[in-house]
Amino acid sequence: MKQLPELTGPEPFVASVRMLDLQEKNEPVGDALPAALMVSKTALAEIVLILLGFVAALYFARPVLLPVFLACVAGMTLKPIIRWSTVCGIPPALSAAFVLSLLIAGVVFGFTQFSRPAMAWVNDAPQHMTELRQRIQKLLPPGARFSAAAAAVNNLGATEAEKKEEQKNTPTVQVKDNHSSVSLINWTELFLAGVIETLVLLYLLLASGDLFLQKLVRVMPTLGDKKRAVEISHEIQQNISNYLFSVTFINAGLGVAVSGGLYFMGLPNAAMWGVFVAALNFVPYFGPVAGIVLLTAVGLLTFETSLWRALLPPAWYLLLHLFETNLVTPILLGRRFTLNPVAIFISLMFWTWLWGIPGALLSLPILVSIKVVSDHVPALSPVSEVLSQ
Repeated sequence: MKQLPELTGPEPFVASVRMLDLQEKNEPVGDALPAALMVSKTALAEIVLILLGFVAALYFARPVLLPVFLACVAGMTLKPIIRWSTVCGIPPALSAAFVLSLLIAGVVFGFTQFSRPAMAWVNDAPQHMTELRQRIQKLLPPGARFSAAAAAVNNLGATEAEKKEEQKNTPTVQVKDNHSSVSLINWTELFLAGVIETLVLLYLLLASGDLFLQKLVRVMPTLGDKKRAVEISHEIQQNISNYLFSVTFINAGLGVAVSGGLYFMGLPNAAMWGVFVAALNFVPYFGPVAGIVLLTAVGLLTFETSLWRALLPPAWYLLLHLFETNLVTPILLGRRFTLNPVAIFISLMFWTWLWGIPGALLSLPILVSIKVVSDHVPALSPVSEVLSQ
């Protein structure tokens, strides 16, 4: 009888073919198929455990990894400026110090300009929430009447003694300022430590030039691997730099247009709200939704007598956002960053859950880096196909 050749492929399929071969030879099939399925399940379990361990490491090591990721993304964004200054004869250490000084000065200037009205609005947030709830109840009287009727039905038939007993048994909430103050101090210390670590690491990355790329090329075994490493590094750096510079330019223009419209509508602190919506627009999907909700609340609190005037600020922002998304961004970015929207949304949810707001800002640069690496590594071509639009 002719012997079957050695087969490769999915384990269940190979096991079934071998089992048929054993049946033709009148040999006991025994555990041929279960053994193959067991091997397949074991490999799958190992992959799942590795992925879970990797996610756990990212979560618990975020105080160390988050500054590293932020510094690497910022370094790739600012690297063209450092390279241009090096061509002009300026040492990388000096140009890196100058660029970081400008960056810190801009952040400090913006903080000093908008911190006072922002802190005043935050301090009055409980009062604003009460006013907003009252405003919404006025706009939706049927819902308010339904809530009042439900409360009346709940107390229907209860005697005065029972009502007093229920009020007595109702738990009272006591706010412990000491615990809140300690938590705020701890959060502030961690935040400042992370900012300082990120800035120091960013300066070292910019001042070192292409040192790390040279080290990476040296450890590659073959000439083809060295060329591939250089191509991947340059393409990741170019894509992230072009993307972040373009998005920053687009969001700055969007913030100026939004603040100008809010100013003519008579909204107080229009420039501050323009800066807020421009910053929120860096986060895909979630940022614009948060901007619309924020401007809706501000409009309802500012224009209490007119509903259509209260809805003008979010409508103006939504109109500009649609114009930016469907016309300006495709023209400036082209098809270089056409990623799968589902992959973008899943990446955004994952990194936001893992690292919070910084993770949301890093989700798209990380996805772009994975796409570039997948394009250059043949073994990762399925990943590239999934991420492509």
